[in-house]
Amino acid sequence: MAIVPDLPKRPSRVEVDAEGNERHVDIDWHEETLQWWADMWASPMAAEYHSSDRHALFLLAVLVDDFWREPSTKLASEIRLQRVAFGLTPYDRRRLEWTIETTEEAKDRGQSRRNAAQANEQPKPDEDPRLVLVS
Repeated sequence: MAIVPDLPKRPSRVEVDAEGNERHVDIDWHEETLQWWADMWASPMAAEYHSSDRHALFLLAVLVDDFWREPSTKLASEIRLQRVAFGLTPYDRRRLEWTIETTEEAKDRGQSRRNAAQANEQPKPDEDPRLVLVS
């Protein structure tokens, strides 16, 4: 499992009061965004991410956060486009040729490799079954 990097502080929002004065208002991350972030980093795909991917993932997190605050088809479309690069759907993982292996599949494949290695071991000279033919 990958280490879940902290989400950076959410970009502030500019609000204009009745007199036209601007002020920056801090925004906390939406609970659904925090859950999405944790789920994404707990997924098997997280092992494929490079540290340089964090920046684009942060941008995607902002889009996801904006969507949860005010859903729109425009945001949903942009999120769909951005998540393709990170293998966040089964189709995307297939396109990227990523496979998620279950623990049992990995164990079985490891056991098969060990069994094959044992089958290929050469017999000791005094245990060579061909010696029966010349005795």
